Amino acid sequence: MSTYLTTGAWGAGVATITPDGRTLDVWFPAGSLGLGSPLSTATPSAESKDANDAPEATVSEATAPEAVAATELAKEVTQAFGDALGPDQVRGVETVAVGVIASSLAEPPKDAADAYLRLHLLSHRLVTPNTVNLEGIFGLLANVAWTSLGPVPADQVDQVRLRALATRHRLEVFSVDKFPRMTDYVVPSGVRIADADRVRLGAHLAPGTTVMHEGFVNFNAGTLGASMVEGRISQGVVVGDGTDIGGGASIMGTLSGGGKEVIRIGERCLIGANGGVGISLGDDCVVEAGCYITAGAKVTLPDGTVVKARELSGRSNLLFRRNSVTGALEVVPRTGSGVELNTALHAHN
Repeated sequence: MSTYLTTGAWGAGVATITPDGRTLDVWFPAGSLGLGSPLSTATPSAESKDANDAPEATVSEATAPEAVAATELAKEVTQAFGDALGPDQVRGVETVAVGVIASSLAEPPKDAADAYLRLHLLSHRLVTPNTVNLEGIFGLLANVAWTSLGPVPADQVDQVRLRALATRHRLEVFSVDKFPRMTDYVVPSGVRIADADRVRLGAHLAPGTTVMHEGFVNFNAGTLGASMVEGRISQGVVVGDGTDIGGGASIMGTLSGGGKEVIRIGERCLIGANGGVGISLGDDCVVEAGCYITAGAKVTLPDGTVVKARELSGRSNLLFRRNSVTGALEVVPRTGSGVELNTALHAHN
């Protein structure tokens, strides 16, 4: 079960808004977001006031002091990026300055701007996966056509394409999704990403991480140290330092039937090519190539006892393999050092 941070967060950014008021995206530049509150310590918080004296909530559900602070944040953006703000006639949208304050990251996001703030906090590595409440995020984010001209309402692509042609521009649609690729908003230091389309905003990539062409990292998931990612890190999954997720390997997440259990992969582990797990691994574990260990899979122990794999979840120094004669899944203890990554490959990102 996740334990969420109770601290607040703030951000000053640029939002893309449709004429009917939909927020397509929000970009928070590095240094323009953080944890805590930009409010003065002398300003009384909503919790310190009597409930009968509390001000009415604004449209964004912020308290009165928070609303004032958010307005000041937006003014800072206007001063810094004023030339980039205003209507975009081709896309039929407007870019506006926004200030966002989340009073507690343990509470669900209240709107799209709040959701984007939390995704940026993850990708800027100010918080780690599963420490921020993202409940209801799919209902807050618009389905967007991510294009060469920027975000476009998914139901307006043809109209935008025609307007783009009139200005001698060719519109390219990279994806239609609720989440953009991370590198269009955040490029964390010390990482390599071979195919940017395969890392969503909200991914957390620690310094020293390399994501190869077939690697994939979802939002609210990622690495906690230098890691090689050639497989799939699904939503909610965290991977420890020195671990190698082999080509075509997959780790079950908490979306699309993955259940509610958060999968954690320890340090110095190897999930072999085309292998995968639906349980957590401790440190120094190996899953043989082509071997998939689901929580309900029957695994034979060295003494011949058969258990479900979930009973081994989180244990260290284990080797999971498939018996090449009987086809049975087996687990045996491992000794010695764990997996060692190529230090030259990861230390010079």
